[in-house]
Amino acid sequence: MESKKLEKPRENGTFSTVQGVMKPDEEGRRVFPTMKSLDPKKGEAKAESKAAQTAEAAVSGQAEAANMSVTSVQLDLSKVKVEPLFEDMVDFETFSKSDFRVVKVEACEAVPKSKKLLKFTLNDGTERRRTILSGIHEYYEPEQLVGKTCVAITNLPPRKMMGIDSEGMLISAVYEYDGREGLNLLMLDDGIPAGAKLY
Repeated sequence: MESKKLEKPRENGTFSTVQGVMKPDEEGRRVFPTMKSLDPKKGEAKAESKAAQTAEAAVSGQAEAANMSVTSVQLDLSKVKVEPLFEDMVDFETFSKSDFRVVKVEACEAVPKSKKLLKFTLNDGTERRRTILSGIHEYYEPEQLVGKTCVAITNLPPRKMMGIDSEGMLISAVYEYDGREGLNLLMLDDGIPAGAKLY
């Protein structure tokens, strides 16, 4: 049997050698840390906790899937009607006078005494914040839109609505579906910076 010398620190900071004896059959073994509990009851409690978390995640996943299916419902295209395309042509110079910009929704709230209007506080890439009012409350709740990336025309003259100046217009897709108006606010990838110009 071979002895191993181990270094043991002394109180004064120096080391002294200590004899450590190992049996021959233990010399080749290695000791690895384990995450297993030595208390079997603890292990059972952890297993039960993990099972409960898995069940909770499954329920949450089902709810999320149900929510996704509500928001991403496929429309029956045979029931969709869109406005006909304009026959009148517009020259490029006239078109390019409209300033379409990417905007980030920093705040959104319902306008008091109005059933339709939402008031948006927008980052349009400049230092000041832009206020735009949009009549889309029938389709969206304000909290759904905070943090979204949208498109606005920013060079329309201010228009007073319910005593508030609206400084532009948010772009939405509008159509008729099964006899009712449908509307989707145009939303872009969040990676696009505020103030980016659309051509």
